[in-house]
Amino acid sequence: MELKDVMRTTFAARDYTGEELSDEVLYDILETARFAPSGGNRQGNKVIIIRDQETRDKISELAVTAAKRYAAQRMAGESPWNSVVPTKVTDEEVANTEAPASLTQPYRNASVVLVFVVDLKVVASMDQYLDRVGMISGGSIYPFVWNTLLAAREAGFGGTITTLPAAEEPRLQALLNIPSDFAFAAAVPLGKPVKQLTKLKRNPVEEIAVCETFDGKAFERN
Repeated sequence: MELKDVMRTTFAARDYTGEELSDEVLYDILETARFAPSGGNRQGNKVIIIRDQETRDKISELAVTAAKRYAAQRMAGESPWNSVVPTKVTDEEVANTEAPASLTQPYRNASVVLVFVVDLKVVASMDQYLDRVGMISGGSIYPFVWNTLLAAREAGFGGTITTLPAAEEPRLQALLNIPSDFAFAAAVPLGKPVKQLTKLKRNPVEEIAVCETFDGKAFERN
């Protein structure tokens, strides 16, 4: 596939046919993805390849905590897990909400689950003193994650970036023997999608790009 086609058709795949994703194909995917940039080229990225069904089932269980809150906030008309607007959903409401299968089952049903972590000792977190949730550190791991999904799409496979297990990071670290100075970034289930989407809905350039200042005029094609 042409690069432009891969970029325009890589979607969040959560339903899989059960077809095997071989080690050979997965190695080729990671062989390409590893050229992603990282802060200072320190390459603190690491990926754990999980095929064991019992382990994948446990990751699915660890995702339930965040999935329940996500669903409860959605039902309340909120933006789930928002760090700016306080939630009005109570812990009791969260506890009584069922975790959507679409958020927990992909870990169980995929051919493989990739858990991406980043070494915090080599990450330059330029925003660590700002009074907000940190964002900058992700620049040293998410390009690698996304490169993996792009390479998987080119190979005919698909998956999605999930972060739900982050709510139970200590338990995930214990499950996978992840050192405490490595941060969980994403769990990516991969497999052969039941359906390959070829047309995605995204906001046009004019809605996401502005000139000179945040409130500047929309950037338009000449």
